[in-house]
Amino acid sequence: MAAVKPYWKGYLKLSLVTCPVALSPATSDTEKVRFHTMNRATGNRVASRYVDSLTGKEVDPDDQVKGYERGEGDYIILEEEELDAVALESVRTIEIELFTPRDSIEWIWLEKPHYLVPNDKVGEDAFAVIRDAMRAENVVGISRLVFGQRERAVMLEPRDEGIVLWTLRYGDEVRQEEDYFSGINAKPEGGLAPLMKQLIKQQTKKWSPIIDPIQDRMLELIAEKKKNMKKPAKATANQAPLGGKDNVVDLMAALKKSLEGKKQSSR
Repeated sequence: MAAVKPYWKGYLKLSLVTCPVALSPATSDTEKVRFHTMNRATGNRVASRYVDSLTGKEVDPDDQVKGYERGEGDYIILEEEELDAVALESVRTIEIELFTPRDSIEWIWLEKPHYLVPNDKVGEDAFAVIRDAMRAENVVGISRLVFGQRERAVMLEPRDEGIVLWTLRYGDEVRQEEDYFSGINAKPEGGLAPLMKQLIKQQTKKWSPIIDPIQDRMLELIAEKKKNMKKPAKATANQAPLGGKDNVVDLMAALKKSLEGKKQSSR
């Protein structure tokens, strides 16, 4: 697979050590099935356009500008040149401000991963020195970077020969888990834990990337449409949902039955 065109180019800086780097998204949705909005009557695509909210006339791209609402219907117009003039240093430089142990940043603070690599041969040594020093000390670097005119906190983590840059969530973006988990007070019977451990052990295997079943079904549907085949019948559930007075499940019995089924299938 060809390398993705860098999303951002700039500099990685630690004190007096600087090197040019390039940043690319580590994940992608481009392979997903995407749909256009169509006009059923004509079979033509429906185009969206920006129109003036009062005149209803289409607005030329050159006349589209940013606006900050300071009151109802009252906006301050901001030109691109004015927004660029207040750009922060972090628009072009990832300056590592501090280091912290990797295990001090929990998963919930991590947002999106990106691959950070040297952008020329001359800067590879400086890049490698920063990467290897962080790996040796088992720390990650904390910095700031502007994405789409919004400054984000980022974490730099050594990974193989490169660095993974994670955007981080701000403090007010994370909800406290105690607000959700504190009311869970269930104490399972003593005999349940060993059975559950056996079941988990039987179903434990090495993880591999999971295929999106809906994506596959969409592709199958599109292929069938291309062949002018009839639309496949809607799948029906082969099992009634658990719950309700008529579906009370004995947890101990369910675990034992699950274990027994696994034993038989493995013979």
